[in-house]
Amino acid sequence: MSRTCARCVMDTSDPENCFDAQGVCNHCHRYDRMIRERVFTGAEGKRRLEELIASIRSDARGKEYDCIIGISGGVDSTYVAYKVKELGLRPLAVHLDNGWDSELAVTNIAHVLNKLGIDLHTHVIDWNEFRDLQLSFLKASTPDSEIPSDHAIVALMFGMARKMNVKHILSGVNQRTESHVPAAWSRGHQDWKYILSVHRQFGAKPLNTFPRQGLFRLTLNRLVYRWVDILNLLDYSKKEAMEVLQGKLGWKYYGGKHYESIYTRFYQGYILPRKFGFDKRKSHLSSLVCSGETSREDALRELEKDPYPPQLQADDREYVIKKLGLTAEEFDRIMALPPKRFEDYPSYEKGWLFRALKAGYQSLRS
Repeated sequence: MSRTCARCVMDTSDPENCFDAQGVCNHCHRYDRMIRERVFTGAEGKRRLEELIASIRSDARGKEYDCIIGISGGVDSTYVAYKVKELGLRPLAVHLDNGWDSELAVTNIAHVLNKLGIDLHTHVIDWNEFRDLQLSFLKASTPDSEIPSDHAIVALMFGMARKMNVKHILSGVNQRTESHVPAAWSRGHQDWKYILSVHRQFGAKPLNTFPRQGLFRLTLNRLVYRWVDILNLLDYSKKEAMEVLQGKLGWKYYGGKHYESIYTRFYQGYILPRKFGFDKRKSHLSSLVCSGETSREDALRELEKDPYPPQLQADDREYVIKKLGLTAEEFDRIMALPPKRFEDYPSYEKGWLFRALKAGYQSLRS
């Protein structure tokens, strides 16, 4: 029987969701805990931000850049670019071109960075390798074919920090607007063993150039470099950020969370709801409800609409199928495969060493 949280709009389409006596889901309770632990506002946020800026400048004295930032063309990463320049830092922006950038994302990136005077490093992924890896994840039938891109982006940012001898990486991740993320919907982003096991079972081409982090490199990177979710120190409001970017930089909205990527738009708006019954708008909107940026009633009304316009869905379907080198019949067969889970494939998470290293890192971070 389906049940929806009394506070947000997360429901039992997350098979691991549970509710307290007041009908509030575990994601909301986790949200409250993460806000207390990781988000700092007012005088405390200002103090921590000033300490961070001083540390960045000190560590990067005499270097061309003092921090690495990721840039996708979306609101969060673009706002980070805007703020770090406003704070007087010297960032290098890093972008992963995985072959799926929308025209608007490319325009946003070029226009904004040019206006801000920020240098850009774009890594163009080997399309034949990446296509084979994405097809592997579709055939594996797990509910997140975005894992390869997410893994490559993080590996690339650490790699550029190492190459430029820069200690700080500033990300656009923030707890206030993206904390309702079910593990059953999205898991294993930094687990190279999991990614490789899926590719070995379903792929055909060697991944010779794909950016990756094995367990040793992942651990070393986390110890050597400082990854900072800087929006957690900035009283961040997505609505206000969009207004600033549009008014001051001419940035244009692309229609949905992570919809700056054609594949992400299609995967989240077409494949996930139809094959797995997962609507990622529920997680995105739930965080906005808890942050006070939208009401629960408005979020429920939004969910009554199509994930995105049906004609655009049809256009995206044709484009994605063609770009992946599939026929419509082959794609339909993939869609009809029984859904599987992260746990159905080998991963670092199942080993004692990963758990020990994760616990050690978390204790150092706290």
